[in-house]
Amino acid sequence: MKKKALISVYDKTGIVELSEVLCDLGYEIVSTGGTANLLEKKNIKVTKIEELTGSPECLNGRVKTLQFKIYGGILADRSKIQHIEQLKMLDIGLIDVVVVNLYPFLETVNKRDCTLEDAIENIDIGGVTLIRAAAKNYKDVLIITDVNDYNNIIEALKNNNIDNKIREKLMVKAFQTTAGYDSLINIYFGKKFCGKEYFTEVLNLTYNKFQNLRYGENPNQSAAFYKFPFIKFGELTNAEILNGKELSYNNIADASSAIMLIKEFEEPSVVAIKHSTPCAVASDEYLFNAYLKAYNSDPVSIFGGVVAFNKKVDQITATELNKIFLEIVIAPDFDEKALEILKSKKNLRILQLPEISRQSETEFEIKTVSGGILIQNPDNILLDESKIEYVTKRKPTGEELKDMFFAWKVVKHTKSNAIVIARNRCTLGIGTGQTSRVWSTENAIKHSRTDTTGSVLASDAFFPFPDSVELAADAGITSIIQPGGSIKDKDSVTACNKHNIAMIFTKIRHFKH
Repeated sequence: MKKKALISVYDKTGIVELSEVLCDLGYEIVSTGGTANLLEKKNIKVTKIEELTGSPECLNGRVKTLQFKIYGGILADRSKIQHIEQLKMLDIGLIDVVVVNLYPFLETVNKRDCTLEDAIENIDIGGVTLIRAAAKNYKDVLIITDVNDYNNIIEALKNNNIDNKIREKLMVKAFQTTAGYDSLINIYFGKKFCGKEYFTEVLNLTYNKFQNLRYGENPNQSAAFYKFPFIKFGELTNAEILNGKELSYNNIADASSAIMLIKEFEEPSVVAIKHSTPCAVASDEYLFNAYLKAYNSDPVSIFGGVVAFNKKVDQITATELNKIFLEIVIAPDFDEKALEILKSKKNLRILQLPEISRQSETEFEIKTVSGGILIQNPDNILLDESKIEYVTKRKPTGEELKDMFFAWKVVKHTKSNAIVIARNRCTLGIGTGQTSRVWSTENAIKHSRTDTTGSVLASDAFFPFPDSVELAADAGITSIIQPGGSIKDKDSVTACNKHNIAMIFTKIRHFKH
């Protein structure tokens, strides 16, 4: 009996070449709609699906292959005599190869003008069912879902070398394909119909490999970078690498932290990151001045770090950047001269991210823990200035408020316990990751390279004791912004009043673990 290959593909790349080989090897080609038309134009003999089933395609192509004779021919277990006898009784022929790829659901919904109808019409039904059926019966049916596998399969077919190992690998890829496809649909409509609080009993996630990495945090750890499949403009995976070596695991982690923080600012700003932690941040009317302010606030930690800008980098700024060793420079654009200067360092990674200021659209954050994962909505809440509570006798001045709001943006992206000291929209000292808030305050003051008189202090969570206020007073800090909410808030307020420090409560906590 002549072997059959059922071919139904949306992406027709390479399908003519594969079909020609199958024909040369004596396979009867059964195909649907556009695929059949293409093969016929290429003079490849095709049996159209309706000739095999006796039923026409209908509902504008929604129903093509969903038919008894098709699935009988795919799912019959060749090792069971009963199955073979039933096929003869029902006049159903065996199908030995299934080549399918799916409607482009992801590509469709990633278009900015995608409508709900567009999304629904690009949910593949028959293709997914064909893949699952053929994959279930992989020992008898060769299931091909990836155009990148065609060449290897062609060679194996020509050499009569389709062994169990090939069948098993194709079966695994087939189920990866259908699982990933269903997950994309689930995520898209979950977000659309259920909002950002979409935490279901079963969590389905699909990420596509972006690149293999040489190693992870340390050379003894293997690693890869996976990309969230839905397009998120202004995210790291959209960046173009204009110069330098391939990004490492730690580079990617640091660059992501820099991008997330720089998004907080509208006026010209610069963020310096080291080990995924801010070490210097500044804003100014001019980008060059912002960089100088940031650099001078911590010229030690910035060395070997990642620097991100939210405006085009010009020649004078690039010249200054090239005076020190940096791992990565990120910006929405670069002047021609600036790029030439930066490229003079062949290992400096230069990332261009045009929509770097676009606010993050990430639906959730994931962290692995022992035996599972934690998932949460991102900390995207903005400070509502109308809800700020002024709790001390002295109110902050207009300039102090500007610096407090600036410091509040930085402390949000600093690992807890977090303290940020700032003045003139520039960080002076950052205390991060300490197990005691007063130790973070001590570190922030100690690491300030200039006099902190007249500066402001931001705390990511409330003060459990007034000790940090006392330290701030000794350092000449004049204003404090913090969430409030401690049962001992009164003690901190009293300490502020004692030292004529202005304090405001935001009623928002920004723990970052």
